[in-house]
Amino acid sequence: MKLKKVLILIFLYIISTNSVYSIEPDVFVQSTVNRASKILSEDISKEKKMIELQIIAKDTVDIKGIGFYTLGSARKNLNNDQKKRYGELFESYFLKSFSSRLAEYTNPEIDVQEKEVLNENYTIVKSLLKGTEQRPEVKIDWRIYTKNPKKPLIRDLIIEGLSLARTQKEEFASVLNSNDGDINALFKTLEEFTKN
Repeated sequence: MKLKKVLILIFLYIISTNSVYSIEPDVFVQSTVNRASKILSEDISKEKKMIELQIIAKDTVDIKGIGFYTLGSARKNLNNDQKKRYGELFESYFLKSFSSRLAEYTNPEIDVQEKEVLNENYTIVKSLLKGTEQRPEVKIDWRIYTKNPKKPLIRDLIIEGLSLARTQKEEFASVLNSNDGDINALFKTLEEFTKN
């Protein structure tokens, strides 16, 4: 009986101490990369890989934050219903776009090299995608949102100096500018992408 009580106390101690520890951004990135690499190296269909990668993305990427960033100043003109609709459409768009591109890779090797703390909310983690006979090595910087140190989230990838979030923001701005700022035109674009 005493042993059982001791084990319970140890278990509660582990839970309580783990909950106060922060996760270092570089460790978080390497762990995320390792999870994705494991899926990409498995002998399963592209569709199955996409589903598994989307699970990882939902857990590690600030999809909502990226979505509102990529909408730019247009988000100020949206009512609550439009914001909700955009959030849903963007998440579907992001997950499909991200997972379909990444599923093309077979066992990518990414080495985390260093981190640069910008402030208490952001850290840049520098990494290198190792080159193969089919592709050159690629520098990838991860912009990690660390406001909650126990739950860091990916806010952007900067690949060879090109920000994916900024590129997406420019694409959405182009759609809106071509349609007199009509948010429904962007909604239609996102819907069409996710259906195809």
